[in-house]
Parts: sequence; structure tokens; C-alpha cells
Amino acid sequence: MKTLDKLSLNNEKVLIRVDFNVPINEEGKVTDDTRIRAAKPTIDYILSKGGCCILISHLGRPDGKDAKFSLKQIQQTVSDIIEVPVLFAEDCIGTKTQTLANNLQNGQVLLLENLRFYDEETAGDEKFAKQLSKLGSVYVNDAFGTAHRAHASTAIIASFFKNKKAFGKLLEQEVLAIDQVMKTGEKPVLAILGGAKVSSKITIIENILDKIDHLIIGGGMAYTFIKAAGGNIGDSLCEDEYFQYTKDLLKQAADKNVKIHLPIDVVCTDDFANDANSQITPIGSIPEHWMGLDSGPESIVKFAAVVHESKTILWNGPVGVFEFENFSRGTISLGEAIAQSTTKGAFSLVGGGDSVAAVKQFGFEDRVSYVSTGGGAMLESLEGKDLPGIAALMD
Repeated sequence: MKTLDKLSLNNEKVLIRVDFNVPINEEGKVTDDTRIRAAKPTIDYILSKGGCCILISHLGRPDGKDAKFSLKQIQQTVSDIIEVPVLFAEDCIGTKTQTLANNLQNGQVLLLENLRFYDEETAGDEKFAKQLSKLGSVYVNDAFGTAHRAHASTAIIASFFKNKKAFGKLLEQEVLAIDQVMKTGEKPVLAILGGAKVSSKITIIENILDKIDHLIIGGGMAYTFIKAAGGNIGDSLCEDEYFQYTKDLLKQAADKNVKIHLPIDVVCTDDFANDANSQITPIGSIPEHWMGLDSGPESIVKFAAVVHESKTILWNGPVGVFEFENFSRGTISLGEAIAQSTTKGAFSLVGGGDSVAAVKQFGFEDRVSYVSTGGGAMLESLEGKDLPGIAALMD
């Protein structure tokens, strides 16, 4: 893995693929600047070594050029965060943009317009990638969130830089964090998988089963396991077609000495609403027309005990409908247990959209070891897939 410290950056124009795909409100203001802040260490490092930065990113999924998706809207936010004036190019390729790049001085930062104003970006077009490559003398990929896409700016462009390409600091951190769970982590290793569907996590389970000691299955996923074993789950989420898979998984896990932990009890409700009637029942005894929306108190204690005995923890997916305050206790309690375990020396990695949203909402972001910035890329890494944006930096 070629990291930034292995490159000479003095007097270099460094083309950085960042992930500034941030939420913007109707007034054009950034409502969550996490991804911009995540790129700051890479930008700071390059500037401190005598280089200048040309930032390339996408924003949303525009259909052609559309002011609603212009990166001009985030220019000031980027400047405020990196504490350097940021110039803006009205296009990401073309003569005017090339001139701006050519005239950029050491210590300066230039942000280019949305890459996805061109269909060639997502098509992985080589000519488009070559045009982009002419803007810089060094290429750095720091966009883990797009590393699983074979796009022009992530996978194709790197071939034009040969020995002058590197991992940005964020991308490096992301890869090392996943490696710590999948390869180098201290045992016991725990994976916590939540969310709605078993089907969406099959490839992850199959890839990590040889690498973990414990697997907590929570959230909507758990009800398929319980019903397959003969339990009553009322109207809870369930994928009947995966009954045999759950039985096979339990056998595989037993053969590999992996302990699977399912909820014991749940908070169930008679309607999918925060203010619905609720009661606590054993998970296999949910009344007809009721549905489980959160882990029950016994499950919370059980899960916390497993967390506290683990030295490496992966958390992907909430264990309840945490968006409803009345059904968030299970997810909050799990986050608290992970935070406490982290304080005592465990390594904890949180990844996947809903679990990341939960740690941010409930204040655990700074109390776990690492929060991944890339949902799809994180999941594909856990599935054992090679990410095109990372592979392109390795040759």
C-alpha cells in the first residue's frame, strides 16, 4: 500500500479524489460535513509538504448539469474546514479548468465542479479519465465511499500516474480498520449484524465466519431465525424463503466454533409507530398481529456480556427501530457497551449506513475506535470483494 509519506509532494499538483457527496438543504447549506472533515488530514499533509491540491468529487446523481448538484455550494464550507481559501472551477475538464490547474501555486486548493455532470464518469470512460489526469502530476484517492465503483475518477484515472499515485490518509485508515477486523484483530472477534433482512447480509456472514468467534444477530434479521426454529413472531419482519439458510448457518457456525447469539426477548408493538401499544415478550412468543421493534431487557444484558468479553468488534446494523425513540433502547445500550469495551482496550469498527447514523445520533462517534465513511464500500470489503478504486492503486 503506497501511502502519502512515500511520495515527494513538493511542487506537485496533487489531484485528490475526495468524497464530498454531502447532504445539502434547500438553502444550499451543508447539513452534515463529516465527509469534508474526513478529507482534511490528507489536504493538510499535502499542503504542509509544499504541494497544492486539486479536489475532485461527485455530488448526488444529477442528470446532466444541474445547479442543485453543483459543488459550488460547498466551496465555502470546504474553505472553513481546511482553513485555506478554496478556488472553484466551473467545470471538471476543459481549457479553462486546465488553465486554473496550471496556474495553481503551492499551498493553494482548487475544487472542481461535479464529476457526475458527465456520464463518462460513472461509465468509467478512459478518455474522460485521461482529461482529468492532465490536471495533476500526482494522484491520490481518499474517497473510500466510492472505492467500490469502477468509475473514471476512482479506478481508471490511476493508470495514468504509474508510480505517482497513493492512498490518502482516510482511505488508508479505512483499509487498515477493516484489516484489523478481518485479519489482524486480537481475539475474541465479535461481529454484530443487525438491520432488516438476512438476505442482505448473507455474503458478509459467509466471508467473516472463518474470522470471528462470536456473531450477534439482531434487528429484523433475527425473526427469520426464530420462526425457522418454530417460534411465533407475529407480524415481525421475516423472510420465509431463508429458513433453510438459517438452519445451515447455525450448523456451519457450530462446526467452526463460532457462537451465534440471538435475542431472548423483544419489545413488541401492535403498530409500526413510536406511540403504539407495546409489551415485552419472549422473542418466540410474540402475539398474533404484534411485531418486534426492539431488543428486550434480557437481550440487552446478554449482548452486552458478549461485547465486554470481545477484543475486536465489528458493528453493522442496528438491533431495533432506533428512529423511534420508544424502540431505541436496544441500539443505545449496545452502543454504550461497545463504547465501554473500547475504553478498556478493544478495537471497534462501525460501518454501514444505519449503524453509522445511530452512533452519530446517540453520541458514540468519538467513543468507538473507527466509524467508516463508506457504506457500500465497507459492505463489499466485508464480503471479501476487491474494490476497483483500491486495486487501481496497488499495481
